[in-house]
Amino acid sequence: MLDIPSRVRVHVETLLAAQNDMGVCDAFEQYAPVGKPDTMNAPHPPKVAGIDSTVPSPAHTVAPTQAAPGAPSATAVTGSGATGPGTAPGAVLQDRLAGWVSDLTTLHELTERLTRTDSLDSALDEALRAGAALVGARRGLVVLEPGDGLGPDRTIGLGLGRADLGHMETVPRSSLPYGRILDGLPGGDGEIAQPDLFAEDGLDPRHREVAARLGYAASYALPLSTEGAGRLGAAVWLYDEPAEPVERQRHIVGLYARHAAEHLARLVEVERTRACMATIAEELLPSRLPRVAGVQLAARHRTGPRGGGDWYDALPLPDAALGLAVGSVTGSGPSAIAAMGRLRASLRAYAVMEGEDPVAVLSDLELLLRLTEPARSATALFAYVEPALRKLTLAGAGHSPPLVIGARRTEYVETSLSAPLGMLACWEAPSVEFTAEPGETVLLYTDGLLQRTGEPIDRAFARLHTAAAGVPRSLRTDAGAIADHVLRGMLPDERDLGARPGRAKSSPGDGGTEDVVLLAARFE
Repeated sequence: MLDIPSRVRVHVETLLAAQNDMGVCDAFEQYAPVGKPDTMNAPHPPKVAGIDSTVPSPAHTVAPTQAAPGAPSATAVTGSGATGPGTAPGAVLQDRLAGWVSDLTTLHELTERLTRTDSLDSALDEALRAGAALVGARRGLVVLEPGDGLGPDRTIGLGLGRADLGHMETVPRSSLPYGRILDGLPGGDGEIAQPDLFAEDGLDPRHREVAARLGYAASYALPLSTEGAGRLGAAVWLYDEPAEPVERQRHIVGLYARHAAEHLARLVEVERTRACMATIAEELLPSRLPRVAGVQLAARHRTGPRGGGDWYDALPLPDAALGLAVGSVTGSGPSAIAAMGRLRASLRAYAVMEGEDPVAVLSDLELLLRLTEPARSATALFAYVEPALRKLTLAGAGHSPPLVIGARRTEYVETSLSAPLGMLACWEAPSVEFTAEPGETVLLYTDGLLQRTGEPIDRAFARLHTAAAGVPRSLRTDAGAIADHVLRGMLPDERDLGARPGRAKSSPGDGGTEDVVLLAARFE
């Protein structure tokens, strides 16, 4: 603390923090003493760009300190700028600065928490909770509905169940605060405060009925928009009793809402990019799996958040044969997805011409990759299947071995060791033949299934074996049920991969960075 004449005691660190955070020159001008102190000049810090110095007083400001008996009055100290008889300007200034610093600290902590969110749903939930704390509400909802109509659309509630949100959807949209904001109706270009819904004239009867059912009596809504992205959505907070935020709460939540809208705009673009890449990757994979007598097929595919190059294929071949393939291209993003599409299309051509010799198929594929994309490598496994004999002839290039799941055995197929495609000047490895028993399932998969566990590779293989061996007997007659059970055993913390009949479902960005592909073939 520094003793400054004119009896104004100001903590230096508090002043510096306020100067750096808010620009409090107006406050200094109001409460600075007349004339120059003996030890140092009164501080006149410059304004900080982007911060409004005319912030209303904190709601928790205490009563002014009374001057001690016999002490000079505040008027004598500060002149005409004094706030009144008996007011100590130093105490008022310190209290106001403390309020500003407290509010800015809270705002900083909340925006830091929001910035750490990396998914759209988590960001919306965090923004809704932080806003409720700032305005003093217990419940609320945020509706994401970008004005360009390209999505994604979301509705997330705080303290409201799905049934409650369903009740609110029965209210005419134009009578709800978020509906007026999202539809650009009159009065929907800024905050909308409804301090007492039941005393409001002209309130829609259905809105009144739903509010009574859900037990809220007031609401406060803010638009979520940016200059670049335009309107993104709206947030509404609900009060159990008639109430509305005070001026200072509105100011702070308005600052937070502007920051939240910028963060949400970035996440919306990321979400759109991920969805676009997932759609492209899915369209490059088989639209449906072929129906072949004696074999039941099922596939599961999950795209990582950056979009990877894992793929699968199943195609009928001459002489009632079947070709099965899985593979992975190095890298991620659009370039890896494009390379995956080219590699899969080339393998289909080679399989039709010489599919009965898997080694020749992969040799041709390796030569093509080395000549056309020398900087890229890939792994692949191709199996030539004769369903009538339940016989498989397969060759792999740097790929994980298939897993056989049956009533009497659950074991990996012994395959020859080989480098990935594009890693050697000339690739060739012997093929392997084995025969499946009736009712057994051969599981082909990509390395992403092992890598998403986050465990060392030997433990991941052991975990996969355990998950496959634990498939209940009641599920072993369905290839899709077997694939789903294995996925749940390998990735228990992630959503289950459902699928439409004959086609895998692609889910972008669900907790892992690697693509996952499973192709199950069950022999009758």
